Amino acid sequence: LSTARPQPQHNHLTTIASTMYSAYESCVASSGGNDTAALQCIASAMDESISDVTSAVTTVSADVTVAADLDSLKAGVDIFFLIFAATVMFFMQAGFAMLCAGSVQSKNLQNTIMKNLLDACGSGIAFFAVGYAFVYGGSQDTLDVYSHNPVEAPITFIGTENFFLIGVDNYAFWMYQYAFASTTATIVAGTLAERCQMTAYLLYSFFLTAFVYPIIAHAVWSGNGFLNPVRTNPLFGVGMIDFAGSGVVHVTGGFTSLIASKILGPRKGRFDEEKGVGMARRIAIPAHFKPWVV
Repeated sequence: LSTARPQPQHNHLTTIASTMYSAYESCVASSGGNDTAALQCIASAMDESISDVTSAVTTVSADVTVAADLDSLKAGVDIFFLIFAATVMFFMQAGFAMLCAGSVQSKNLQNTIMKNLLDACGSGIAFFAVGYAFVYGGSQDTLDVYSHNPVEAPITFIGTENFFLIGVDNYAFWMYQYAFASTTATIVAGTLAERCQMTAYLLYSFFLTAFVYPIIAHAVWSGNGFLNPVRTNPLFGVGMIDFAGSGVVHVTGGFTSLIASKILGPRKGRFDEEKGVGMARRIAIPAHFKPWVV
């Protein structure tokens, strides 16, 4: 029999192990070299400790169960928060729809509302098929990035895995990211109102959320993005700290709107004063009057 003292980690098991080891030493000392008597003494001591061992095992099992329940509760709260945040952001679609409806001519009202509705549908299909994969596919674990722990990973231009969400388990996180992507697309809805056909708008919405937005989001939010601030070697030592999508979402949508307005020009028939059509004079609407527009 070994004489090395055991080193259990749990308090209950430590107490029982110490008691049994003391009984073992006592039995060996009192046996007078008689192995049979020593083994009988040890067996008797173990019988007396059976109830203590059973109680300790029950306590340990209860502790493990409580820890598992807490982990499950934490995961549930995280998922609920992601879905709740995604829902709140998705309601921006309704807000932009109302804003566009209050800014166009009545004859184009249904067309504008339909564009906002199909915008969410088209961006959802695009982000499900390839958009999410281009942002996070094959990247460093997303949880490592959002935990603000230094991330050591090679820089990549775009994601290369998880197309059609193959291999993705956290669908709540996909929903959260989809809300950002669809918001980016619908920001441009006001710029394109009364300026382009439905087919062109749907093609733009699909392409923006399938390719343009994912490239920018990958650069900032992915662990393999060159602008990510939590990398061990961020760009210029700081990277890019994006607050609530102010850069990834709004700058992307804003610059897209600027390019679209430059290409399409002003709305037809609204500022053609020389032809006797449109407004007699241009009226500047102060920012604090914006609710009246809606």
